Amino acid sequence: MALDTYAALQTSIADFLNRSDLTAIIPDFISLAEAEMNRRIRMAALVKRADATVDSEYTSFPSDLQQIKSLYLKTSPIIKLVFLTTEEMAAKKASGYKTTGNPDYFSIIGTTFQVLPAPDANVTAELIYHSKINALSDTNTSNDVLVQNPDVYLYTALKQSAPYLQDDQRITTWATLSEKAFDDIEIADSRAEFSGGDLKTFARAY
Repeated sequence: MALDTYAALQTSIADFLNRSDLTAIIPDFISLAEAEMNRRIRMAALVKRADATVDSEYTSFPSDLQQIKSLYLKTSPIIKLVFLTTEEMAAKKASGYKTTGNPDYFSIIGTTFQVLPAPDANVTAELIYHSKINALSDTNTSNDVLVQNPDVYLYTALKQSAPYLQDDQRITTWATLSEKAFDDIEIADSRAEFSGGDLKTFARAY
């Protein structure tokens, strides 16, 4: 059986655990696995782009954003904004940096990105970012991570089952296989990056 759908994943988890009484809880194992995967997985299939109109100091970013790779102003010429930490941004503002014109810097605050200076006219920005995983459900039966890396879904969900099952002695096995799957994804993603490219990413603030 191909392990590429939500239903197939649930069946496989039950088979690996050799339990037929976990139908109601297995979706929770998968949700917990996805939470861990969102924190750890960065892969080409999850990279997206989005345009946003920047018309003030603060602009909301997409709800599925997990980590920013880069932010550009679609001006002529195109401007790549420089990332600053919130502390660096505050210091830059306090230093009397220019207050008009196209933004030069950005920072991340909560679910928004802050630019400096605030634009004196609307400008379109292009955001390149790592998105969250499109969570599996009965209506969203598959996604790119499951299709490309079914092992990370399976073994991470099995690892999440351990606290519920309590006496399952296979936790070390599930954890080891899960870690290997995460490592393999990281290696594959690193190889996929263009040589000489800008690998710096910017974590969202919580």
